[in-house]
Amino acid sequence: MRPAWSVIWFTTLLGCAQGLVVALVLAGLGGPALPAAVLGDALLLAFALGVLGLLCSFAHLGRPRRAWRAAAMWRSSWLSREVIVAPLFLGLCLAGALLLRRGGTWPAWLQGLSVLGALLLWLCTGKVYAAIAFIREWATPLTPLNFALMGLASGHLLAAAWLALHGVAAALAARLALLWTLLAWGARAAALARLRRLRRAGSTASAIGAAGASVRQVSRGFTAGSFNLEEFGLHASAMLLRRLRSLYMIGGFAVPALGLAWLVASGPRAGLLLLLALLQYGALLGERWDFFAQVDHPQNHYYAAGH
Repeated sequence: MRPAWSVIWFTTLLGCAQGLVVALVLAGLGGPALPAAVLGDALLLAFALGVLGLLCSFAHLGRPRRAWRAAAMWRSSWLSREVIVAPLFLGLCLAGALLLRRGGTWPAWLQGLSVLGALLLWLCTGKVYAAIAFIREWATPLTPLNFALMGLASGHLLAAAWLALHGVAAALAARLALLWTLLAWGARAAALARLRRLRRAGSTASAIGAAGASVRQVSRGFTAGSFNLEEFGLHASAMLLRRLRSLYMIGGFAVPALGLAWLVASGPRAGLLLLLALLQYGALLGERWDFFAQVDHPQNHYYAAGH
């Protein structure tokens, strides 16, 4: 399929914001109390990343003014649930930031709700794709798991860089970032291994309801392009996809893991942590592009699209 950059930015930015909030909670539980100003500004950063992601998602809508209707099917649609949970999560981030900025504290119950909101949002976002049974590339529990692990990895690495930049102990956040990066690396490798074993769904015969017959399409019925061929087909070589996967597996997981392992052993350095965070996020943009591009949509059988 042709990847939509609006959705790529939305899922990666919001995922990083979710991971950042979880990292702040865990850093406070497993280490010394974080300064209120540093913690409040970090929550504002998470809120800003999430809002930016939501704004990017509006570019994917045909009629943005009717976006509110996306929440109407919350009883049966994971997309509707995502539309509801995302602003609730961002509201919790903003509430915590305002309490801290006004001299208060970030109460434990609000921290718990924020973590719960992040987890629910990862579930909803992942299930938007995993619940589409006829798209075999997405229909796996690895889809929501990868969304969560990559968000945790990028968010914790950003948290470590943020704390180090402000002179606050970042060792715990760096260790957790290393753990999540390794887990995300393994989960994405497992998804790619599964992808290599997948067989293409359906056939040209089943696409037109003639299962069992020997069908060969000799013409698409038109000579110009079409919406279906543009939106559900990807004009990229297999070599390009292989190279992209090598790049994001190295830049998104291998290099950050090696860098974090060295920093955990020698002590966090703000500049290097920030560089690793930027490198990882850039690579995760490539990973998310590949997540959408990898889909061989069954409708391509009908048009005998190339692969």
